Amino acid sequence: MYALVDGNNFYVSCERVFRPDLQHRPVIVLSNNDGCAIARSNEAKALGVRMGHPWHEIRHLEHEAGLVALSANFALYGDMSDRMASLVAGLGHRQEVYSIDESFVDLSGIRGDLTERAHAIRARVLQWVGIPCGIGIAPTKTLAKLANHVAKTAERKPGSYPAELAQVCNLAQLPREELDVVLEATEVGEVWGVGRKIAAQLKEAGIETVLDLARLDPATVRRRWSVVLERTVRELQGMPCIGLDDQPPPKKEIACTRSFGQPVSELPDLEQAVSTFASMAAQKLRRQASHTAHVLVFIHTSPYRKGPQYARSITVPLLRATSDTVPIVHATLTGLRQIYRPGYAFIKAGVMLLDLHSAKLRQGELDLDPLEAEDSTRERLMGVLDELNQRYGRGMVKLASAGIQATAERANWAMRQERRSPAYTTRWDDMLEVGDVSVTSPPMPSTAERGQTG
Repeated sequence: MYALVDGNNFYVSCERVFRPDLQHRPVIVLSNNDGCAIARSNEAKALGVRMGHPWHEIRHLEHEAGLVALSANFALYGDMSDRMASLVAGLGHRQEVYSIDESFVDLSGIRGDLTERAHAIRARVLQWVGIPCGIGIAPTKTLAKLANHVAKTAERKPGSYPAELAQVCNLAQLPREELDVVLEATEVGEVWGVGRKIAAQLKEAGIETVLDLARLDPATVRRRWSVVLERTVRELQGMPCIGLDDQPPPKKEIACTRSFGQPVSELPDLEQAVSTFASMAAQKLRRQASHTAHVLVFIHTSPYRKGPQYARSITVPLLRATSDTVPIVHATLTGLRQIYRPGYAFIKAGVMLLDLHSAKLRQGELDLDPLEAEDSTRERLMGVLDELNQRYGRGMVKLASAGIQATAERANWAMRQERRSPAYTTRWDDMLEVGDVSVTSPPMPSTAERGQTG
């Protein structure tokens, strides 16, 4: 048995926690450089704002309908996600953090009323973190994802599904007849893993609803479409085919890329940018305990601007595989200087770490650089660097090539984020000051009710 917990309009909900005045108002969060809408409140959706809607096309709604647009504050969202996930983990005994706002939880062996337990967890998340969420419960991950959709839609659009399925939807509790009604009321395109192209093909074949898809013969689906869709059909029929990934495998590539807030032409500015990106990528590399053997750096102009176009990338091999920021940044700068050409207005740059493997593995190569001889010393140094940046803020301790600005946000190449909210939870100066508030927590299931098995 699985549960999927998903924060409602997550980015907007994070902003509303610290801005109560945004409740019941149309709010959107914009992408990097304030380009398009990547999160929308229900009120903004009612105005016709689509996911990915360019800001310049809906800017008029700011004055006509009171639309509030905010720049993305990923530091805030990431911290709020961690807080939410820590509470959601109490729902079961294993958790897969699927995305910044979603978690799958394994409920197998949990005793008691799972719906009641889910409501208690939801109430705690709402009270302690301030994020409303929907919870779907079902025998498979695909059905749990579908149940989550039902829980959120039933709350947002009364009448679309039975009212008792709002907020928490437990498909496992529904009799077969009621379950079929829910599946028949849901379009096939809402199924997890069914993209637009497959949905269009299914509809052409007369498969309009989830119930239609669930009633197909898996072997026929495999022959006509794919093994992936066959697995989806079996999951809709209640046969678990997708396990819980509570320990995701290390990434095979790590990238850090950014579009600039304004065009950048000078090499020193580009050097600062890619040095920052390489440092961030190296920190991610150390976090998953991996080494890299090749560094790719790229720069390109905007295809939408008038003027000469230029796009180049280069892969630079390292002398030896490492997670050390210094040689990674050095390789990045070496590559940048080879591909840079003056006279172009660059709008984006990025760094990718390739050929990753576990830091525990040793290549057995002859070390030709005496500065790299003491691996353990360098690893401790990088550990201290990461700890200081985690404690005092990203980029507080950095290589000189990343620039002397206090933060990357002040650099010439920084992203345009004119509407970003303060870092309420990750920066002391931005913390809100409030009066004493009496807080009581919602009831939680007892230890006996949890019934966790070894």
